[in-house]
Amino acid sequence: MRYAYALTSALLLGGTAAAFSFQPPAGAQTAQNEPGAIASTAPRAGAPMSFADLVARLQPAVVNISTTQRVTVQQSNPFAGTPFEQFFGSPRGGAGPRTQEAQSLGSGFLISADGYVVTNNHVVSAGTASAVVETITVTLSDRREFKARLVGRDAASDLAVLKIEGATFPFVRFGDSRQARVGDWVVAIGNPFGLSGSVTAGIVSAINRVTGGGTYDRFIQTDAAINRGNSGGPMFDLQGNVIGINSQILSPTGGNIGIGLAIPAEQAKPIVDKLMRGQAIERGYLGVGIQPIDENIGAALGLPKDRGELISRIEPGEAAAKAGIRQGDVVVAVNGKEVTPEQTLSYLVANTAPGTRIPVELLRDGKRQTVTVTVGKRPPEEQLAQFNPEDDSGMPQAEAPQDTSSASLGIGVTPLTPSIARSIGVDPAVKGVVVTGTDPSSDAAGKGIRRGDVIVSVNRTPVANAADVARQVTQAKAAGRDQVLLFVQRRGQGIYMPVRIGG
Repeated sequence: MRYAYALTSALLLGGTAAAFSFQPPAGAQTAQNEPGAIASTAPRAGAPMSFADLVARLQPAVVNISTTQRVTVQQSNPFAGTPFEQFFGSPRGGAGPRTQEAQSLGSGFLISADGYVVTNNHVVSAGTASAVVETITVTLSDRREFKARLVGRDAASDLAVLKIEGATFPFVRFGDSRQARVGDWVVAIGNPFGLSGSVTAGIVSAINRVTGGGTYDRFIQTDAAINRGNSGGPMFDLQGNVIGINSQILSPTGGNIGIGLAIPAEQAKPIVDKLMRGQAIERGYLGVGIQPIDENIGAALGLPKDRGELISRIEPGEAAAKAGIRQGDVVVAVNGKEVTPEQTLSYLVANTAPGTRIPVELLRDGKRQTVTVTVGKRPPEEQLAQFNPEDDSGMPQAEAPQDTSSASLGIGVTPLTPSIARSIGVDPAVKGVVVTGTDPSSDAAGKGIRRGDVIVSVNRTPVANAADVARQVTQAKAAGRDQVLLFVQRRGQGIYMPVRIGG
């Protein structure tokens, strides 16, 4: 099961909406819940007094999905190093492998009479790296069981398509999730904890909910009761259309707390269609590292928060580099669509076909400009590099400078020499200053800056010594800013860090 905090497999269900008919006089300003403003609290036309008829019609198309897996585990020999070790497993500690069987449970739904089934990828994936899925079984509501064939899967969107043999299966169709509104009723059917055919209802709590900023990280949120085993099940509107695929829950314990997340049908259907045709899923790619403009970075740059994303890394030879996008640029729009926390740069680019030429609007040194980018093809997820700083203990000791402006950041710095660069694993071509120490009580230390980090720039201006750092801190103070933006490298990986200026 998937987690965000503790994101586990999920399912959602709908809630109710009230009808508003109150019209205030022209120019009048009234509270949204002014007495008398709400004409009726009864369900609007079409809302049922019971979900029973709707469920009876839809339930036969919802299925239980189970897998059997072969897991390889290592055994240790408790008698290793004794005269008895040869009689109990392998010698030298007995790292002798053995296999055991494991199972998983989830939900899914039929989308065609000839047996195509949609579910989450994680429902039919091996639970660990040492496990192999041997069989997938689909169980219908009438308890008929079928061995399923995996037609296609896509880890990035967490979707998979299965096929069972037959020609007269009950099935459901995708609806238009773009019509869903916060407060709409939704109904979910699935198999929480293996309890097949469980039905829950609730409301849409939010749309376009972002939990981690990933390529396809936009969900419909619901307050319906969702638990382990609901993953892959359908979320229905009151017309019986599938508007979401239940995927995750937000929970500190792994149990339902009323925050369930579903993949919108708008996002899922094109991927499912391609998987059914045996086509590969291709996504757009710029070849950049990005950071959101949060309150601290916005304060350091003098920009509003939650608008645009900061480019922290440029991959040589990829689409962004070819288009002239630079490290330190702030991308504010892609192909006419604003970059926001709900509509991230990753999402916008990934949903653009490779080879497409698109305008990208950005801010560079406070000036707005537009570049044209030919979108590249996103590599497999496992090939994408992650920011993974390593130990910096190889840096030689250096005396912290006494400059008051660097001290006001709570850090000591010294010029980065070739010998220091070699000792801390930094490319000798990198220019900047190396951190020799931090004040434990400083904001810099709290942000994770430590001895051996290389500060390449301050407020996007390259620095080569303590005086350069001091100059940028002084200019920030003069501009009325209480933070500066440092670009920090550690073992060849870089990231922007806003740091508060001390007294």
